[in-house]
Amino acid sequence: MTNTASASTGNSWDIGFFHPQPTQDSQLLKDLGFIPGLKEALMVRQVHALEHATAWILEQGINPNGNTNDNFGGMSTDKGFYLYGSVDSNALDTAVKQALSRLKGGEWNLAVHPRCGTNLSVAILLTTGLALGANFFFPKDPLQQILSFSVAAKTAFEIAPDLGSAAQKYLTTSIPFNISISKIYPTKDFWGNKAYFVEVEWQDS
Repeated sequence: MTNTASASTGNSWDIGFFHPQPTQDSQLLKDLGFIPGLKEALMVRQVHALEHATAWILEQGINPNGNTNDNFGGMSTDKGFYLYGSVDSNALDTAVKQALSRLKGGEWNLAVHPRCGTNLSVAILLTTGLALGANFFFPKDPLQQILSFSVAAKTAFEIAPDLGSAAQKYLTTSIPFNISISKIYPTKDFWGNKAYFVEVEWQDS
């Protein structure tokens, strides 16, 4: 899931011990396809990356409306993703195709978005964990507890973005080597909110 932010690209995934491979998910599915829900999970990760890359490209100005849109959001499923916000349908079509091409071409940082819900989840878990740890290890004096909670919250705030990005890279997204774009159309999500849906299909690589 994404909201708006400034773009930054690069190949930070290529760090020696981990380099995305076009056949990685196809091979995983071939080896472990008997696991229920594995294909759907792999699809969601790839769709999530495509959602983020599409948002980046739209935010970088492909939208011909002429306005900077600060209200983009997205939600990924194993069938495709919902995109929320004011966007021209032709611009969205172009952005999705560019996003897929650029991700496959090596611009892997487009798969990571600083305002993804993953970052928020990591921040909440980290803050909770540090706060509980502080409560356990620090003295029970009220002033000391307040101080320890403040330190825990500040520490979580400082390191959560990096941990959130790492979680996106290695857990919640995957380069969409197996995705093809099926169709894009206006619709409503599960809660009745207006959105575009970018429908995708799985292709073995």
